Amino acid sequence: MDLIAVFPFLRWFKLVTKQSLKADFIAGLTGAVIVLPQGVAFATIAGLPPEYGLYTAMITPIVAALFGSSLHLISGPTTAISIVIFSSISHHADPGTPEFISLALTITFLAGVYQLVFGLARLGKLVNFVSHTVVIGFTAGAAILIATSQMKNVLGLALPKGDTFFHTWVVIWHQFSETNLYVLTIALCTLLTALVLKKKFPNLPDLLIGMVVGSILAYWMALSGHPVPLVGEIPAHLPPPSIPDFSYASIKMLAPEAFAVALLGLIEAVSISRSISNKSNQRIDANQEFIGQGLSNIAGSFFSSYAGSGSFTRSGVNYAAGAKTPLSAIFAAFILMVIILSIAPLTAYLPVAAMGGVILIVAYKLIDFHRIREIIKNSKSESAIFLTTFLATLLLELEFAIYLGVLLSLVVFLARTATPEIVTLSIDRDTGSEKRKLVNISNKPVNQCPQLKIIRIDMSVYFGSLDYIQNRIDQITEKERIVHILIVATGINLIDLSGEEMLLTSANRLKQLGGGLYFSELKERVYEAISRHGFVKKVGNQYFFDRKKEAIASIYRRLNQDLCDKCEVHIFNECE
Repeated sequence: MDLIAVFPFLRWFKLVTKQSLKADFIAGLTGAVIVLPQGVAFATIAGLPPEYGLYTAMITPIVAALFGSSLHLISGPTTAISIVIFSSISHHADPGTPEFISLALTITFLAGVYQLVFGLARLGKLVNFVSHTVVIGFTAGAAILIATSQMKNVLGLALPKGDTFFHTWVVIWHQFSETNLYVLTIALCTLLTALVLKKKFPNLPDLLIGMVVGSILAYWMALSGHPVPLVGEIPAHLPPPSIPDFSYASIKMLAPEAFAVALLGLIEAVSISRSISNKSNQRIDANQEFIGQGLSNIAGSFFSSYAGSGSFTRSGVNYAAGAKTPLSAIFAAFILMVIILSIAPLTAYLPVAAMGGVILIVAYKLIDFHRIREIIKNSKSESAIFLTTFLATLLLELEFAIYLGVLLSLVVFLARTATPEIVTLSIDRDTGSEKRKLVNISNKPVNQCPQLKIIRIDMSVYFGSLDYIQNRIDQITEKERIVHILIVATGINLIDLSGEEMLLTSANRLKQLGGGLYFSELKERVYEAISRHGFVKKVGNQYFFDRKKEAIASIYRRLNQDLCDKCEVHIFNECE
C-alpha cells in the first residue's frame, strides 16, 4: 500500500526546512491573531457559546492540514457554515442550550462522514459542475441575514426569535425609537475603530483591537452607571472531549441538513484552495481535500468543535504572510491554544454590542461586490444562478437555498452540453497545393458537395445532447435532401447507450433512403466502447473509417453517379 495515499502529509514533509519553519511560524502567529475574534464571532452566529468557535479553530485546521492537499488552505469556523448550522438546529433546540450543542456536534459528525465518503468514492470532480457563483450568491445572502440577526445586539432591542428576514426588519422599524444609545455607541465605536485601522494600518489585527476598544468603553460606561450586556468569560482550557448524539432519531432528523453543510463546506474548501493555487502554482487534489475536510469534521465532533471548512480570509492571509507548508495552519492552532490559556479571563469584559459590531464587519466582507458586478455584467446564466441563490437564501430555508443553487448550476451546465457545436466542413480548393483540407464553412464559405454532408460534433453524444444532434441530422436529410452524412468524430469523447440508440436509428433511416451515416477518426476508447456494445456491428463495419480520406473515397463510390456527372463543383479529388 502507498503510504502517501494513507498519510498525504508525507508528501510535503520533505519540503520542511529551517527557513520554511520560520516562515510557517510567522504565518501561523498572524493566523492565530486573526482567528481569535473571528472564532468568537462565528460561534455566536452559529448559536453556540463563544468558546466553541475557538475550539473549532484549534482542532479542524490541524486535521485538515495533515490530510488535505493544499499547502495554504486554512480550515476552521466560517461564516457561511455557521449560519447554516444555526438555521438547521434552531428548529429543534434553543441556541446555546446543551441540547443545541449536542445536535451541533452530531450534524458536524454526519457532515464529516458525507465528505469522507465523497472523497473515498473519488467524487471530487463533481465540484467542477457546480458554479462558484452558488457560493457567492449564498454568502451574499447569508451576510445580510447575519447583519439582520445582529441588529438586536447593536441596537439593544428585544427582537423575537425565529422571525423571517422581512418581518424582523418590520419589527426593527417599529421599535427603532427604543434603541439603547449606550449599546449602539459601543457597537459603532468598535466598528469604526476596526475600519479605520484596516485602512490606515492594514497589518494590525483590526477586529481584535476594535473589540478591546469596545470593552474599554463598556467598562467606563459601567462605572458611570450604564452597564451593558457582556459576553462572559470563556473557559481557559483546551477543547474538551465530547460525544455527538448517535441516537437514531437525531441522525434521521439531522441527516438532510448535514448533507447541505457537507456540500457547502466542500464547495467552499475546494474553491478557495484552487483560487490560492492559481497564485502558488500548486496542483490541488479535490478528492484529497474532500477526505481532509471529512476527517477534520469527524475528529472535531469528538473535541467540542462544530462544522468547519476552508476560510478565504485566513487562507489568503496565510499565503500572503509567506507560509510554505501546511505547518503554518498547525502552528496557528497551537499558538491559539496558548493565547486562550493566557487571556481567556479577559473575555469577561467583552460587551455583546462590540461582538455585534465585529460581526457586522465580517458580514460586510462576505459580499464580493467586484465579482458580483462581473457576473451581472458578463453572464446572463451566471446572473440567474446568483440571483436565485441570493433570494432563496433570504426567503427560504438555507439548506434548500444551497440545493437550489447547486441544482440550477447543474441545469445550466447540462443546457450548455445539450447544445454541442456541430460544424459543417467542406474541402478548401484554394490552398494552392494538391492536398486539400477540410475547413469550417462558417470561417470560410466554400462550396459543398450536393450529395455528401460532412459535419464535426465537438462534444459528447449523450442523453442530454440527443435532441439537438438528432434535429441537425433530420434537417440535413429533410431540408437539404442529403442522405449521405459523414461525422468527423475527433471531438467526441463519449457516446453513451442513449446516443448509440439515436445514431443507430438515424443510420437505419438513411440506409432506407439510399444513403448512410458514416464515422471517421473515432477515438480509440470511444470505438472500443461502442464495439463492446455491438453498435459497430449493428451499423456495419463498412461505415467506420480511420481517416477522412478513406471515408470520402469509399462514400464517393456510393453516390448517385448521374448527379456527379452533372455536378460542376468538383469538391473531392475523386470528382476529377
